[in-house]
Amino acid sequence: MNKLKQLWKTNRQLVLFILLMSVFRGAVADWYSVPTGSMQPTIKEGDRIVVNKMAYDLRVPFTDVSILATGQPSRGEIVVFESVAANKRLIKRVIGLPGDTVSLRNEILFINDQALDYAVISNDTQQLLAKENLFGLIHDIRIEKAASDKLSQFNTVTVPDNHYLVMGDNRRNSADSRVYGFVPRDELKGKATSIAFSVDYDDYYLPRKDRFFTSLYAK
Repeated sequence: MNKLKQLWKTNRQLVLFILLMSVFRGAVADWYSVPTGSMQPTIKEGDRIVVNKMAYDLRVPFTDVSILATGQPSRGEIVVFESVAANKRLIKRVIGLPGDTVSLRNEILFINDQALDYAVISNDTQQLLAKENLFGLIHDIRIEKAASDKLSQFNTVTVPDNHYLVMGDNRRNSADSRVYGFVPRDELKGKATSIAFSVDYDDYYLPRKDRFFTSLYAK
């Protein structure tokens, strides 16, 4: 018993720090690695994304139990959610809010019968890069021409209450609401805010110097 007391006395600051950090990461903020390119060009494989876990709910640490709803997603926000339909954690951009009507026609989004504005950045034989204006939130999208165009359009749908329509910025290479359906509100885990750091899988996992502590939202 004396040895345990001495061990606690010697290491209590470290133990308390680990405990507080665990609670912080479990309920307040965390970062996640991104293994796929479904959100390119905004998010690249190897990015470590900072997620505000209190953006939408205050939860009991280490559980999915919500104590209090702290906010609702806005169009254009990038959310992390545990998809039951996909059976894995996903990160996508919110396109449609509850009650919205949304359609996609030849890569162009229509929300509540209004077509979004697009400005082409580059267009070559491999891909088209453009800036999409999502009612004031401007972000980049990517269309790979060699990929199947099956995800290039869908008929008008109405987003149900307490659900969201999400899509990846890499429009032809993203399994999102076009594949798994609407995202229930209770699957949301937080709002992705920035890139903490990034490693290049194709360059010996060396860090990408231009992606340290960069915001995911254009200013």
